[in-house]
Amino acid sequence: MEKGISRRNFLTGALATAGVAAVAMTGCSPQTASEGGSSSAGAQGETASLLTQTPAWLGEAPEIGDDEIVETKQTSLLIIGAGNAGMAAAATAADLGLDFIIAEKAGQVGKTRSWYGAVNIEECLEGGQKVDTIKLNNVLRQAFCGMNDMRVVRVWIDESAEMHAWMRSIMDQFGYDVNFDGDQGDGRGGVGIDMYVPPIQVNYVAREDCSEEHAEMARNELLEEYIAGKGYEVTYNYDLAKLVTDESGAVKGAIFSTGDGYVQINAENVLLTTGGYAANPEMIAGINPILAKCITLGVYWPANTGMGIKAAMWAGAMKDPNAAAFVFDRGAVPPGTKGGYTQESIEAGEPAFPSTGAQFNPGTQPFLKMNLHGERFFNESANYDWAPYAAASQPNGVYVEVWDAGFAEDVKRFHGLGCSSTTNVMINQVGKSVDEYLKDWLDNGSLIKADTLDELADKLGYQGEYKENFLATIERYNELYDAQEDPDFGKEPYLLSQMRNAPFYGVTLGGALLDTSDGLRINTDMQVLNTDADVIPGLYAAGDCSGSVFAGGYYNLTHGMAVGRSITFARHAVRYIAGDLG
Repeated sequence: MEKGISRRNFLTGALATAGVAAVAMTGCSPQTASEGGSSSAGAQGETASLLTQTPAWLGEAPEIGDDEIVETKQTSLLIIGAGNAGMAAAATAADLGLDFIIAEKAGQVGKTRSWYGAVNIEECLEGGQKVDTIKLNNVLRQAFCGMNDMRVVRVWIDESAEMHAWMRSIMDQFGYDVNFDGDQGDGRGGVGIDMYVPPIQVNYVAREDCSEEHAEMARNELLEEYIAGKGYEVTYNYDLAKLVTDESGAVKGAIFSTGDGYVQINAENVLLTTGGYAANPEMIAGINPILAKCITLGVYWPANTGMGIKAAMWAGAMKDPNAAAFVFDRGAVPPGTKGGYTQESIEAGEPAFPSTGAQFNPGTQPFLKMNLHGERFFNESANYDWAPYAAASQPNGVYVEVWDAGFAEDVKRFHGLGCSSTTNVMINQVGKSVDEYLKDWLDNGSLIKADTLDELADKLGYQGEYKENFLATIERYNELYDAQEDPDFGKEPYLLSQMRNAPFYGVTLGGALLDTSDGLRINTDMQVLNTDADVIPGLYAAGDCSGSVFAGGYYNLTHGMAVGRSITFARHAVRYIAGDLG
């Protein structure tokens, strides 16, 4: 968590919107005869002030005097953040022999997201598949309501295959082979509309010649060893305090808070790869408050406090106007748990979500889901974030998923794609039983098992009228399964299932937050734009601190796109700076 986040500060951002609404209402209220037009003019002035004032979560850049700088360094390229984008940038810079420093807030490289998306790679084309790139770009435009920049998205579409070939060559040196997943489903589709699933998903598997040490290392750790072999290292425990700019507004470096005091690194170019703001409750409350209602599991990197975004905005950068986040429907918690930050953690001044454990992968399966009143409230044939977002306006911001002894057969028929396919693999290919596969959640009380539906309702916390609703909803769902038709919400027949055969299972779910993805507006060379949409000289951004790609949510049918974009954009930025793009 970011230091200095008090309960008062946390609530400030959340209440800001209410303040604007209150002023607007005042401006529309009747005036007395003695007030004349002064009240209206005053209200309009107050509204204008609120619309232009600095958000509470942003604050002001710290004043750091020259006498507070204990050390000054010089480099050509400064990379800030050693996560998925930052390590790719460092590896690219190392290949090019650039003079660079990569500085990381934490004491280790950022968490690796193993899968990445790359378009029309060799493995895809050799298998007889091909991504329709025009369709893909327009599908993403539609998914994000036209609020992204299609030109920026096109960079990922056009250059990710080159990125993949480069990454493959590095991973091969460590004894890894490509695992390309081109599964596009069985043609039956989902949610009754055309949902395009491009074959783009890639990760890596260790070969027999992979050393035991390297087999235990994640990609970012391997990249750290890779750059070390070329004479570079990650500078750890450097916490970004602010960017350094000259009189013209160009970025000329950054100042970091370290264990020894403030260190200034002057640089010709600065590349921000600092991640999003998932670990900053004040920014969550002020920018994306729905997350504070429906998230039950935090699986983000703790160093992702939005500092890169804030520092760039202090330097004049423009941020995406609409929030976006990577939310998966896999935040399993014990019955009775509410979504959002726990009251205890808020009062302690360190807002935290109820759980920080592993994601509950079966949460993505389209089984029957109900709110805490025992009512079905949406079509479970859904993208990862649809269920949590729908639940944000339901009791306690959570919901319950149930299934019966037919779990294995149902999951096989559902044919989940992307990382949601893990459940089918573990049950129907590896051959684990439900209890073996989900033992951790059975043990911690999140997953409930019962011999009867009545017992299941009791253990899940349903009582009185809500228990009656729960049982009636299951009876209705069984009818839909028998009829192979869902007139209530329109779920596809093959995604319907029954609740008749013991044992029965139920789990309380909310959203799992991986990170945020609304960041700094960039152009096609990853140059950060100012509030007039002009380039800020010397400043670049890639990864989750950069924007222009996502809005509202994440189109998870482009499996691995987020990380693929991060690596591709980071590599492009470094190559552009080095003049290596031809």
